[in-house]
Amino acid sequence: MAREMYSYTLTVLEKVSFDTDLFISELKKASERLLPYELSELKLWLNSFVFKNPHLYPARTVLII
Repeated sequence: MAREMYSYTLTVLEKVSFDTDLFISELKKASERLLPYELSELKLWLNSFVFKNPHLYPARTVLII
């Protein structure tokens, strides 16, 4: 089930990426409910996603990268 939560989190983050504040809010929720190794994967995903969507750069501060 944990893998499903990670996949669901990525889906939600992609859908709300149009709004930086909403994206940050969902990212904070994800950091509370994902497992430690999933957070590591999320950090990697976030780096590449922010590279493609520079307006989300402030979101990098939520998960210390």
